[in-house]
Amino acid sequence: MSRRHRLLVLAICCMSLLIVSLDNTVLNVALPAMRREFHASVSGMQWTIDAYTLVIASLLILAGSTADRIGRRKVFAWGLVLFTAGSVLCSLAPGLEWLIAFRMLQAVGGAMLNPVAMSIITNTFTDPKERARAIGVWGAVVGISMAAGPLIGGLLVDSVGWRSIFWVNLPVGLVALVLTLRHVPESRSERPRRPDPVGQLLVMTLLGGMTYAIIEAPAEGWSSPPILGCALGAAASLAGLVFYEARRADPLIDPRFFRSAPFSGATVIAVSTFASLSGFLFLTTLYLQEVRGLSALEAGLHMLPMAAFAFLCAPVSGRLVASHGPRPSLLVSGVAMGASGLLFAAFSAEASTPLMFTGYVLFGIGFGLVNAPITNTAVSGMPRAQAGVAAAVASTSRQTGGALGVAVIGAVLAAGTAGGGDFAAATRPAWWIITGCAFLVLVVGAVTTGPWARATALRTAGALESSSAAPSAPPSGQAPGPRMDGGLPPAPGPAPAS
Repeated sequence: MSRRHRLLVLAICCMSLLIVSLDNTVLNVALPAMRREFHASVSGMQWTIDAYTLVIASLLILAGSTADRIGRRKVFAWGLVLFTAGSVLCSLAPGLEWLIAFRMLQAVGGAMLNPVAMSIITNTFTDPKERARAIGVWGAVVGISMAAGPLIGGLLVDSVGWRSIFWVNLPVGLVALVLTLRHVPESRSERPRRPDPVGQLLVMTLLGGMTYAIIEAPAEGWSSPPILGCALGAAASLAGLVFYEARRADPLIDPRFFRSAPFSGATVIAVSTFASLSGFLFLTTLYLQEVRGLSALEAGLHMLPMAAFAFLCAPVSGRLVASHGPRPSLLVSGVAMGASGLLFAAFSAEASTPLMFTGYVLFGIGFGLVNAPITNTAVSGMPRAQAGVAAAVASTSRQTGGALGVAVIGAVLAAGTAGGGDFAAATRPAWWIITGCAFLVLVVGAVTTGPWARATALRTAGALESSSAAPSAPPSGQAPGPRMDGGLPPAPGPAPAS
């Protein structure tokens, strides 16, 4: 494939990421308008976001393994169709329950896009440095969505209404579909995994039960039978998932992936980062519009510094990972996001415009730097035959973090404002949670990027290579099995970076 063709494939994949990421950032600005029209509670707004992220998180790994089995372009194209159709239906929703249902349909399509697109990129850009730069561009698209989302959403909500925010996905989705069918080559895994319906059901029960318990507990009470039942069901699902998957020949989530400290660290960092992001956006949007009384467009403009720095730092992070490994990006990211959370938690930054904008800039820098090392570490060192599953685990971690962030932060906010409590005081514990998540990024990033961690990544790559090796030579004219040089971007010194 020529370089021009590879870049076109990257652009098509980035278009899918744009509409999926844009959908969430646009929606956050529209939450107050939706809440007024549907007379919804805080938990109702939480479900508008979390119903989407939960479905995506539950189906990402299934979508990745299915794409490896039946064809990545095929699954990617159907994902564009479902996501675009779901967007149209969301714009027509007559009530909150219908909107949540159509958001779930959107999410089914979204689950078929991001991990499959990352798998396509991984199989297209096989050179480690070139792949790291491509992933940096991929991360920059998230920054674009953060920058454009609040502005587009605010402008549409103030001028046309909140339903128009879903119309943005229609032209982008249709153009991406046409380009996919014309220019994206079909690819499959040489050793696709068999379906794992039991594992899939356990993942859905775990995520759904846990999120429902967190969101509804402030209203229902932690000791109420539905909350206790969901919490116990989630715990039992987690135990069953660990026990069952370890004994399957082709597990939904290969436990051996987590023997790699960098891969496990990337998973923890993804959950922490996106929990921080979703909680940050949820608090900021409600505060700017419901406490300060700003319009949707004004709120979007206030969040522009955060989005702009996230956009600017993402490609820089991609180049840093390509040349120096993931450690510099992760350490700076943890410090920046932690400092941002600390400004709000300890110094009431929302009460001072200069401090508030400083907090937004710091968070944008931290988030912009963290995406590339997460993604690159997740797919590096894994056989390309399993690229879809490895990328899906990273994407699942992001969506799980996003769902947990909205659930936990929203629950803290709901409990603090119950009975007419002050909004700013109620958000203080939530900001400390965001600060703690950033501290976790810093610590885990430091621990999982050293020599010991790199050694575990190389051992894991060797074990996966041995198990994925074909028992016999490939048929005549067929390319050999997946290249197992680790795919790890070089770092200074003799050891490769993870």
